[in-house]
Amino acid sequence: MKAKAGALALLALLTGPAAAEIIQNPIAVFSGLDKIMGQTTSFDANIGEEKKFGSLVVKAETCDTRPITEDPKTVAFVEVDEERTDGSRKRIFSGWMFAESPGLNAVEHPLYDVWLTGCRDPNAPPPPVEQPPDPSKTPEDDSADQAPPD
Repeated sequence: MKAKAGALALLALLTGPAAAEIIQNPIAVFSGLDKIMGQTTSFDANIGEEKKFGSLVVKAETCDTRPITEDPKTVAFVEVDEERTDGSRKRIFSGWMFAESPGLNAVEHPLYDVWLTGCRDPNAPPPPVEQPPDPSKTPEDDSADQAPPD
């Protein structure tokens, strides 16, 4: 009983603070490699809709990210079917893809490879852009801009 309680306490310590809110995005972004042509293509797939890449049909069921203040964790649940010459389909992949580890669960097909590169929301505000310092200003110029203390 003590071992079980100790294991639970250790698990609580290792899990740390609660996970940040998950952001669900309406678009999954993929890259695909056509091995015959030697060409890599980036393509978007709306969540719940099928997107063709060669003879493959890619469908993302969800594409989730974490806030920009958290470690990047971009995941999508993806189903990939191979469309055959007779019009039938064969499921060749169904599972989670991780943008930060593209080789972990990428689709490896004899003619095509497909992997998740990100998620996006066209309605989301753009991330803040940090401006580089102005090289024409000196540190003394910055201190002159500040008001003297009262």
